[in-house]
Amino acid sequence: MSKVLMITALVVCTAPLAGAKSIAGDWQGTLSTGNGDLLLVVHITESGDGSLKATLDSVNQHVNGIPVTTITFKDSKLSLDVAAIHGSYAGTVNADVTQINGTWTQGQPFPLNFKRGTGSATAEHKPAKPSDIDGAWSGMLDAGGTKLRAVFHITNTADGLTATMDSPDQNAFGISASSVRRTGSSLKVEMEQISGAFEGKISGDLATIEGTWTQRGGSIPLTLKREK
Repeated sequence: MSKVLMITALVVCTAPLAGAKSIAGDWQGTLSTGNGDLLLVVHITESGDGSLKATLDSVNQHVNGIPVTTITFKDSKLSLDVAAIHGSYAGTVNADVTQINGTWTQGQPFPLNFKRGTGSATAEHKPAKPSDIDGAWSGMLDAGGTKLRAVFHITNTADGLTATMDSPDQNAFGISASSVRRTGSSLKVEMEQISGAFEGKISGDLATIEGTWTQRGGSIPLTLKREK
């Protein structure tokens, strides 16, 4: 299973030009890494002295308010340097300050454009009575001798079953499932953002789900056991 690209946050410390429209606000963009898409939301605020600060949410990974490093904003050019993860962003803000077109670089460059948004786009689900498979389910993936733990968290809502997945050995947590479908004892959990899916059979005693993890054409047996 490929490691999910993790992004840390941004901080702005240069004021906009006098008379220019403020860059402060919420900005949303989708980073396509080749292993799936990550929805990013940057929250930029402007203080009384004109200096700017920001935080970043990685919505699909449920990572919000990530702490900030250094940014410069001058002559419509926005530059971000994220030393902690050896990442950087360089973009150009359009004339009406509604879009930023640029590139995120972290080992390799990825196109990344931001548009003004309305905040974090995390989906909200109304609560519902727990299903008989609600809770945490863990298993071990053996990928060619490399063993990786996988933990699925299943929750019933008014909109149906939802799930997130953790890969603790890769420091990836809260990866949202794009769909969860159950038909009788059959369960399928799809994770579009990492091009993966789990499909299995729920045991009669509701203690295990025996199945297969599939990702980018490859398949690995995976048996999930219910955690107490």
